[in-house]
Amino acid sequence: MQGRPVPARLLRTLWSRAEWPTVGLLAGAADVFHATNFVLPPPGRARGVLTVHDLAYLHHRDTVDAASAAYRELVPRGLRRAAEVLVPSAAVAAELQEAYRLPADRVTVTHLGVDPSWSTAAPPDVATRTGLGLPEEYLLAVGTIEPRKGLPRLLTAYRALLAERTDVPPLVLVGPAGWGAELDVAGLPPGAVLFPGFLGEGQLQQVVAGARALVFPSRYEGFGLPPLEALACGVPVVAADLPVTREVLGDQARFVSTDEDLAAGLAEAVDGTLPGDPTSRRARAHHYTWARCAAATRQAYTRALS
Repeated sequence: MQGRPVPARLLRTLWSRAEWPTVGLLAGAADVFHATNFVLPPPGRARGVLTVHDLAYLHHRDTVDAASAAYRELVPRGLRRAAEVLVPSAAVAAELQEAYRLPADRVTVTHLGVDPSWSTAAPPDVATRTGLGLPEEYLLAVGTIEPRKGLPRLLTAYRALLAERTDVPPLVLVGPAGWGAELDVAGLPPGAVLFPGFLGEGQLQQVVAGARALVFPSRYEGFGLPPLEALACGVPVVAADLPVTREVLGDQARFVSTDEDLAAGLAEAVDGTLPGDPTSRRARAHHYTWARCAAATRQAYTRALS
């Protein structure tokens, strides 16, 4: 199949107003066309399958950039074109059905998976920690530094804990810079909050495996891989109390709703009293595999063709 290069911005403008150009015109004939990231072009003769990862563009507009805000127009058009709609969680399925009145039999949950290598990841050795500027003990948050991830709230809870205790390890925030206001670390002790930046998969697995706990304070998520990957490493998790974190993490995480509750969860992380143990955490994560995700996706293709 030979595609025809066309500027993405131009295509989105055309697709938001008309049923042209079709997939067949741009990419050649196909039985099924799967749009994996919110925007389904006019499928023409193909059967369209659309993945909607979350509804942040609709319910949390202050947490998305201008490009994602355009989904408010593009997603409804894609839903009308789609024979099947895929979502990463039952939580998103419920939101999608409520927002757009989609029948349940058109929506398929394709839970994401965790690579088996996470379950064998080892903490970073001294040389790796030194190279990354990490201490031996640390609390960890992983994700793009952007408004939706709830990092200002995490810093507020971390400050409160530091004011009460002297045994709190540094907070490590791993991830690329996104957009939004710069995080305020004024007044925190030197070295209390560390920013290693983006890490490749191998180093990230080591850093997660070596954490005292992973903290996931997101305001909203469609799935949330970092806490599940932490469970695969046997690492304790403190997570925002969201429908999707309850769905994915089950009873293997401490769920928090307020700043005070988050500070208490961090204290439990320091004390080693968070839910679960390495065996039960790994067992929870092992339920989520890419093979199951692929099988559910293939079944959706079959239904689209029928």
